[in-house]
Amino acid sequence: MARDRRLDIDREEVEEYKDEAYFDGSGIPQERAFDTRLLREPTSVLPVRKPLVLSRFHSVTDAIRSMQSEHRGVVLVTEDGTMHSRVVGIFTERDVLFRVVDQGRNPATLPLGDLMTSDPESLRDDQTIAEVLRMMSVGGFRHVPIVNAEGKPVHVVSVRDVVEFLVEAFPQEVLNRGGDRTSEREGG
Repeated sequence: MARDRRLDIDREEVEEYKDEAYFDGSGIPQERAFDTRLLREPTSVLPVRKPLVLSRFHSVTDAIRSMQSEHRGVVLVTEDGTMHSRVVGIFTERDVLFRVVDQGRNPATLPLGDLMTSDPESLRDDQTIAEVLRMMSVGGFRHVPIVNAEGKPVHVVSVRDVVEFLVEAFPQEVLNRGGDRTSEREGG
């Protein structure tokens, strides 16, 4: 008969962590349930960074170099290449693989406007994390542009941003799990 590990906790261990929210008065760690209120939070609570922005006239090489130097997987394309104009396209690391490398094209000679996805789906900056997740799931997107009421870029939410947010919300449940790693990290 399997014994619950929580009953085997040493009293000193409990005393060390008695102030943590994970313990009630009994000294036994309590499991937290996923709080759906997190999904109703605005995208502004996510750990996002200012987006990379270029114009449709920049080369694909410019986009690739920007993504490499900033360790990002996406560039937003705006009317004038600044944050002060409307988003007109998106270019991602997948575009590099499938529209450039896979087709044997020279990125130095290609304008970004020829390969970007025009008029990408986006969300307004007042929309929720649940809406971002729905868009990612239904659309198969790894990046969702977040724009203001005028369609100007505010930030880009990536799958990684959502994962980091959830890890921050549930650090004990995520970071303190044991287990065997059966595979190495994607990409090396």
